[in-house]
Amino acid sequence: MIEQDLQSRYQEQLNEKEQRLITLLAPFNAPALTIFPSEPEHYRMRAEFRVWHEGDDLFYIMFNSETREKYRVDQLPAANQLINRLMPAVLNYVRDKETLRRKLFQVDFLTTTTGEALISMLYHKQLDDQWLLEINQMRDEFANFGTVNFIGRARKQKVIIDTDRVIERLNVHGRDYNFEQIENSFTQPNAQVNTKMIEWACDITGKQTHDLLELYCGNGNFSLPLAENFRRVLGTEISRTSVGSAQTNIAMNGINNARVERLPAEECAAAMKGEKLPTRLQDMDLHTYDFKTVLVDPPRAGLDDDTLAMVAEFDNIVYISCNPETLAENLVQLSRTHEVTASALFDQFPFTHHIETGVYLQKRSES
Repeated sequence: MIEQDLQSRYQEQLNEKEQRLITLLAPFNAPALTIFPSEPEHYRMRAEFRVWHEGDDLFYIMFNSETREKYRVDQLPAANQLINRLMPAVLNYVRDKETLRRKLFQVDFLTTTTGEALISMLYHKQLDDQWLLEINQMRDEFANFGTVNFIGRARKQKVIIDTDRVIERLNVHGRDYNFEQIENSFTQPNAQVNTKMIEWACDITGKQTHDLLELYCGNGNFSLPLAENFRRVLGTEISRTSVGSAQTNIAMNGINNARVERLPAEECAAAMKGEKLPTRLQDMDLHTYDFKTVLVDPPRAGLDDDTLAMVAEFDNIVYISCNPETLAENLVQLSRTHEVTASALFDQFPFTHHIETGVYLQKRSES
């Protein structure tokens, strides 16, 4: 009965999101939405918690997004089962160990679908040799949970125990892709829905003989699977960490027709208009690419004017958006030259107001 009630409440909130998105896309004559639901519980692969000390006790807290009031969290239904097992285990272990407990103010969890976990312990103190000794003992004790590693963080200090990354594996249309995910860098939190999002992008673009330009490509989340659809893929990203991971992921998956470089979207737009690339990218001749499709996955602010103008030059646009309001604003300009031929709602964050959207635009034929 409880599970039925949860599913009913989930479907109700998903219906509300669908209607909200339909309304936002209505001015652009978007076709019917394809809906990709999430599991209502245990979908998050990462989570962050503040640690509250109260006498001899300590527990996790989170903050109400509207009132900023703190509340105690012993389990997090949104987080996957591994995080929920690790949450009490961490606090139970450090509770009577002064070195590990003192001035611990936050614990972050990063996990994978294959059972790896990376736990970051954040402190208001410098970490010394005694802390290092005890965290290694903790790591050994936590081996019964699977592959679990630890990182310690303090002001201007990062102590890595073995590794600061996990390897996520996503099965996209029957092929496994491995993705390096580094602590404290952006990764998609809902692995199941993320996989559906990648498959949707692969399906709507189809097999092509031209090249793909991807802006804001992160660690290659879309770049790697889409390389099967295009002659070549060039991805650009501003984060050094994400670019490094993307390059590692390209090599790890044996993909030989994709390249990812550190280049802000604005500089890429300028280079596409003929301006010089940065010195470090002088070997990259954009004239050798036959770009006809572009994929953008911008931050919540959407596309800036210069990037928007550049994107409008492409025949096909795949726009992945984490903010449907700024997507709608950008579509006002893009719809002058393109029509929306596919649209989708990816429910990455159940029981929140957040909506992840995908639209596919194709250039209007000149009459």
